[in-house]
Amino acid sequence: MTDAPEYGPLGPGQEPVKDPIKGLRGVMSGVLIAEAITLGLVLTVISKFGDLWQPANIWFVSLVAVAHVGAAFLQRFSWAIWLNIVLQVVALGGFFIHWSMGAVVIIFILLWIFVFYLRNVIIERKKRGLLTTQHLSLIHISEPTRLLSI
Repeated sequence: MTDAPEYGPLGPGQEPVKDPIKGLRGVMSGVLIAEAITLGLVLTVISKFGDLWQPANIWFVSLVAVAHVGAAFLQRFSWAIWLNIVLQVVALGGFFIHWSMGAVVIIFILLWIFVFYLRNVIIERKKRGLLTTQHLSLIHISEPTRLLSI
């Protein structure tokens, strides 16, 4: 048996004209910003409970939210995936502050699992040559322009 990847009907193709992983990095940045906003809203929840409105709790939630915003601008680096995972683990510590923060983090962890699944699908399709943009050439791209000039 060979360990060669099974290619699609058009063969392995070339590097995609537009890299879908770059688009996925934009999605990951958006998820981090949405999570930071949601974690910031947790402050309004804990402000309603007098015993939870402690400086340590305020600092923890605020720092985790600011760390998410900062991480959104670091998604172009290869280690950003590990940073995203670490942020989720740290944010899970919010269960000790209020259950609502933990519940929000669990929802976002499920979203991150889906994003990582999509990333793996894109990488696998790229290896097999199944991305549409892997089979485009300059002739295909310029063809509609040439037809318009006729």
